[in-house]
Amino acid sequence: MAPKRPKGAGAFPKAVETPAPKSPDPSELYAALDLGTNSCRMLIAQPKGSQFHVVDSFSKSVQLGAGLESTGRLSHGSMRRTIQALRICQQKLKRHRVRHMRLVATEACRRAHNSRDFIRQVEREAGLTLDIIEPEEEARLAVISCAPLVSTKTEQLLVVDIGGGSTELVWIDLANVPKRDRPKAIMRLHSGFKNAENPFPAAKVVDWISVPLGVATLRDQFSDVEDDAARFALMSWFFEENLTEFAPYKDAPPSEGFQIIGTSGTVTTVAASHLGLRRYDRTKVDGLRMTSGQIDKVIHGYLALGPLGRRRDPRIGQDRQALIMSGSAILQALLRCWPTNRLSVADRGLREGLLYAQMSADGVLEDGPF
Repeated sequence: MAPKRPKGAGAFPKAVETPAPKSPDPSELYAALDLGTNSCRMLIAQPKGSQFHVVDSFSKSVQLGAGLESTGRLSHGSMRRTIQALRICQQKLKRHRVRHMRLVATEACRRAHNSRDFIRQVEREAGLTLDIIEPEEEARLAVISCAPLVSTKTEQLLVVDIGGGSTELVWIDLANVPKRDRPKAIMRLHSGFKNAENPFPAAKVVDWISVPLGVATLRDQFSDVEDDAARFALMSWFFEENLTEFAPYKDAPPSEGFQIIGTSGTVTTVAASHLGLRRYDRTKVDGLRMTSGQIDKVIHGYLALGPLGRRRDPRIGQDRQALIMSGSAILQALLRCWPTNRLSVADRGLREGLLYAQMSADGVLEDGPF
């Protein structure tokens, strides 16, 4: 017996059309662009509680600092590649009608003799105005982006941002901040290292340093060393030599009260390799804690692969393969200098810090838990 047909014109009820997602109000959108020595990256986001929701993003390896170490200038080729990427960013900003934005350039533009000419060229050809920020602001922005990853048990924190042309390190004392308030105390540094907001318990910035060695500049320093393992060892030793005045705890045993948070493509690539990810997954990488033994195992695996094997390894990727060993050398040196046998992995950095700083200054973030 055939089933009864429902009353009405058809046998089945009409499908209900789902309305298209509502576009965010342009007045609520914020953008952050980070033009570094190696990459051009941008986020467009909307405040959501004490965090933000990413609406659109862009990331491309532009190698702006290619040849800078030897010439002191940005090359025509690197500037052309970068402006092409910045035009895409400008189109995204225009499409979303973003009104609040901060667009910054870092180490390559700080060092290049022709950077001011380049900034003017960007304004003419891509319609964007870039600010060349100082190392302290770069370090501060990296720190506040990592606030949600700070453990309530942490008394001494080291935040490390390994860039293409420089590495920023910030040492923060949280011992006098109540445990539950420690992540928030880091967030309050958005107004400056020396001007943490009162009357809240303040995170004390003990020291900070910007080492003019990043994954690209350190690689270039030792490009004439042919042996892969020897080059890696020399890079790690050389970077550690640049930390002699910033390593007071070098010989101290590991302590639970010490935490190191690393933010960079190097750190997230090592984490992805440790997890065996064939396709990168930010949700599995951001916030991951790795032991120094696990990190050493990944790095020894990279060395065993050799240059050809690293180029073919999908966990490393084409954009990162030429820089992974210099980044790993920096990472190993840092773990030797800070009394912890664990590293917290942050897939966040300058862009997120720029967003948090803008939103905090405008008072659009809730003062809730992270």
